Amino acid sequence: MSQQYSIQLVDCQLCETAAALLLSNGFQLWSNHQPSPWLNLVNLSDCEPEQVAQRLAMYPSKNQIALLDPEQTELASIAMQSGVQDYLLQPIDNQQLIALLTRLKTLDKIDSDIVASSAVSRQLLMLAQRAAITNATVLLTGESGTGKEPLARYIHRHSNRSQAPLISINCAAIPESILESILFGHVKGAFTGAVSDQSGKFEQANGGTLLLDEIGEMPLVLQAKLLRVLQEREVERIGSHKAIPLDIRVIASTNKDLRKAVENGEFRQDLFYRLDVLPLKITPLRQRREDIMPIAEHFLDMYHNNNSEQVCYFSDQARSVLLGHDWSGNVRELENTIQRALIMRRGQAIQTADLGIEAEQTAQLAPQQSGLKDSKRQAEYQYIIDTLKRFNGQRNLTAESLGMTTRALRYKLAQMREQGIDIDLALGKVA
Repeated sequence: MSQQYSIQLVDCQLCETAAALLLSNGFQLWSNHQPSPWLNLVNLSDCEPEQVAQRLAMYPSKNQIALLDPEQTELASIAMQSGVQDYLLQPIDNQQLIALLTRLKTLDKIDSDIVASSAVSRQLLMLAQRAAITNATVLLTGESGTGKEPLARYIHRHSNRSQAPLISINCAAIPESILESILFGHVKGAFTGAVSDQSGKFEQANGGTLLLDEIGEMPLVLQAKLLRVLQEREVERIGSHKAIPLDIRVIASTNKDLRKAVENGEFRQDLFYRLDVLPLKITPLRQRREDIMPIAEHFLDMYHNNNSEQVCYFSDQARSVLLGHDWSGNVRELENTIQRALIMRRGQAIQTADLGIEAEQTAQLAPQQSGLKDSKRQAEYQYIIDTLKRFNGQRNLTAESLGMTTRALRYKLAQMREQGIDIDLALGKVA
């Protein structure tokens, strides 16, 4: 059987029923210390908080799940921060275990919208899958360009409403004067220019999902009407008194801090609590650098001319610049950068000049150009070392996490040695 779904049990055992259930669902059980399992099920119940990260680092794998006792809520938070995909409480509920592993398998499937390599991104998608199987309202928050709309589509696709429509409306892009009509619809003669009956976005989304993008920009007067629709689960078109029942899931998204907006009187508190049932926060790209190259490669494949016989790739220097950039515009900025680079390139390899990043920084910080390059290089080297440590020095897992081939990683380590960096010493190995 393929090792793709191999599970290593670390300091734990499963009952015969659980083991049989896993085998029947296509999982393979391994004993301790097998190389590169698909998942490590790690018992942390005997750990102190300061020991969690070290214990997890001893058993690197693509996925990790922590086993904890019910009273160990502090360890659960620390384990999630240390990179586990999720955790289970002991004694293990067999059905919960299967459901969790099934969600993990889903992360391995190629998705046209979502690329998630970092632990924090995979954790987010695990939560999104859990949200998808409910009908609860979801609130997506994060900086502009982090990918809130793709995440909304991901939730819709994994829900039981996936065959029904996903209707999206940007609350910031539509003038206040017509936003109410677009949301709720109107009947003929309801106002000047209403020459026929028109359904609103709520009706159009019936049976499916409604995405209220940039909900923080909605005017207060409309917030009150939205609250009533969410509470009553029915909508009335403007000019009509006929209530239309709704069967929808609502996803709202914003780049604003809605709690602060509530404090400032810019957003209704009751509406906030109605929306904030399942909050999902998307981390900025600069704080999940393991995602940068996989996302960049995704956009390279998306926008490169597939009919071309040339294979397009990033040079080592271009990779270094991409990893070192701040990405204040997040994934949207990265997408634009890759599109621009494909237009500007003069060969198969995308060079730093094609990205347009270093040139911008040089223009602003010319006197510090040398120092900037050095700091970027040192940041990249430190990032590689940190990733190697996390995977206990395993090159194949490290390369996969960094979004490069094992050969490219070997070349990069050779460069680091030429710069005088002792890799073994950095990893804490004794000769």
